Amino acid sequence: MSIINNIEKVDIWEYLQNQTKPVVIYGMGDGAQKIMNVCEKKGIKISGVFASDDFARYNQFAGFTVGKLSDIKAQFDDFIILLAFAVFREPGLSKIYSIAKEHELYAPDVPLFGGGLFDRSYLEQNINKFDLVYDLLEDDISKKTLIDILNFKITGKIEYLDSCTYERNEILGDKLKFTNDEYIVDLGAYDGDTIAEFLELCGGSAQSITAFEPDAKNFKKLSAFVEENDICAELHNLAVWSDKEVLHFNGGGGRNSAVNDGGKIEVNANSIDNILGGRKATLIKYDVEGAEMPALKGAKSTILAHKPKLIVSAYHTNSDLFDIALCIKSLVPEYKLYLRHHPYIPAWETNFYATV
Repeated sequence: MSIINNIEKVDIWEYLQNQTKPVVIYGMGDGAQKIMNVCEKKGIKISGVFASDDFARYNQFAGFTVGKLSDIKAQFDDFIILLAFAVFREPGLSKIYSIAKEHELYAPDVPLFGGGLFDRSYLEQNINKFDLVYDLLEDDISKKTLIDILNFKITGKIEYLDSCTYERNEILGDKLKFTNDEYIVDLGAYDGDTIAEFLELCGGSAQSITAFEPDAKNFKKLSAFVEENDICAELHNLAVWSDKEVLHFNGGGGRNSAVNDGGKIEVNANSIDNILGGRKATLIKYDVEGAEMPALKGAKSTILAHKPKLIVSAYHTNSDLFDIALCIKSLVPEYKLYLRHHPYIPAWETNFYATV
């Protein structure tokens, strides 16, 4: 039986098209603009924009004066809130869930990279692939997580995220079983945060650490972290790809620096197979901002030879939830494949985990 029977039939955009309540945007920036663009195309009127009290400056954004939630309350008796920014730390998460108890609130899913919408039509067009992924998942938590994430993407209802949120230690400690004999490859190492996490899980040491970070500012932070903590690591200021190339890149020193055809910066890129040259890997982490698929293909020989544990982000593009899972299982059919969502609104930090 197809999982489509477990997915809500009306997506967030169709729902909003049929509402008479005012619709307001909570937040500014790229996420807000993406949501407003979709609303304009769908004929959904935006009636206001507000920010958190600490950020409200009564400045202008997209033709609206950006005040506080109290200003929206004073203007409208009842309204719908569209959340337009990401939250993953406390007390921010609790604040969003608290607002959602008092007001109708949704977090529309708009892709970080690539085009298109993850709406009901997209789900139906790709349901056979999602059914395949569901059957490939190893445990009931993973299967439920897939259903919850799909329902969130369709409806924007944050209760679906709350229903499938697990701390990272649940999967990292229980299923991946780190030891001090790990050969770690960290793709998208940022400032060294996941190196620190992995070393703690390894008991403080690993056989080797090879880390990649293409953004110059982030790489500087990564290098400083490794030096300050006296960590022996091989660092590469490279983007990870399917082969050796020069790519365009959007930098800036944040978590969302990424390969982008429209990027103004040129970066060198290479594959894991080329860089490692047959060397051992027991863990590869992929968080490469939409380049997960080419990066997986560029590690084919390494994965086939060593069958490392894999941690792969599955939320950057609309197709990640099926493309990545099917790619992993096609490379090593005996991989046990898990799906977990960690504390985050929207459905970022949703990862595939694979281990033999």
